[in-house]
Amino acid sequence: MSNSTTPSSHTQEITRSGAGGWPILAINIALILGGIALLIFGIHETVVRGQFSWWIPVAPLIEICGIISLCGHFTLQPNEARVLILFGDYHGTARTSGFFWANPFYARIRSRVPLTGAAAERNPQTGRMATPQRILSAKISLRARNFISDRLKVNDKRGNPVEIAAVIVWRVADTARAAFDVDDFESYVQIQSESAIRHIASLYSYDRSEEDEHTLRDSADEVAAALQRELQVRLEKAGVTVDEARLTHLAYAPEIAQTMLRRQQAEAVIAARQKIVHGAVSMVDMALRELSDKGVVQLDEERKAAMVSNLLVVLCGESQATPVLNTGTLYN
Repeated sequence: MSNSTTPSSHTQEITRSGAGGWPILAINIALILGGIALLIFGIHETVVRGQFSWWIPVAPLIEICGIISLCGHFTLQPNEARVLILFGDYHGTARTSGFFWANPFYARIRSRVPLTGAAAERNPQTGRMATPQRILSAKISLRARNFISDRLKVNDKRGNPVEIAAVIVWRVADTARAAFDVDDFESYVQIQSESAIRHIASLYSYDRSEEDEHTLRDSADEVAAALQRELQVRLEKAGVTVDEARLTHLAYAPEIAQTMLRRQQAEAVIAARQKIVHGAVSMVDMALRELSDKGVVQLDEERKAAMVSNLLVVLCGESQATPVLNTGTLYN
């Protein structure tokens, strides 16, 4: 059975199960041993009786059939699949783990792809220049895999250069798409992941600039969810499912790191001062109200202003205040 696809459609996975390996293994061994026995019997008949036996040419054919049939045996581990390709035609995917037998002419190699970044080399036999190729097996792992990106230098939403890296947990969900809709799905995952990380980084600012705005530094969960959605859309064509995506490294680029550090320190100082002033004003207000409610002392507006000034100096000053004893009155 063959699948005809157009550039806009996906290859549909067909689930197949191979025949039990052990019974057919016994049959193949019987064919091989039987071919040897028939060959010996044919030679004996020819020598003893002096007449040609047809078992002599038939026995090697049986022997060859048994040997060829042995090549159809294969094993699958848990979370492993094999695409069944017969002379370039996709016949299905075996997903069940165990020992099986299938058509011995099913290809064990699904394709060959040039090595990324490899320079062309001269073939010593033909003398021609050829690019080294990577052999892709017909077996495909369905296990979860980790991809840790390199530290990428990108610009955030404000145009600030930042360094960013991510870890992506992915697995093959559709073997037909992974094998036939892209050249090399592992390389495809790597390239598309780096592209998605760059795109997501450009959508967010490194630091908070507006209220209720998600940022790369403060909104890790939101950024991770957006990155996972972006990756899933990009990798769906290769039959890949993204289980998790999360940033592992985030920092300003070295050329602006010192400047941004000073800015962050200044913002921290301003925020601290705001809290100190807010707390001091609250304490002064509480002191004036307590003095007034309990009738400890009656203060006019001028004395209140002097008291507020003194308390704010004590509460907001960076160094310890030195008390000054006033032996007179405020009006002297």
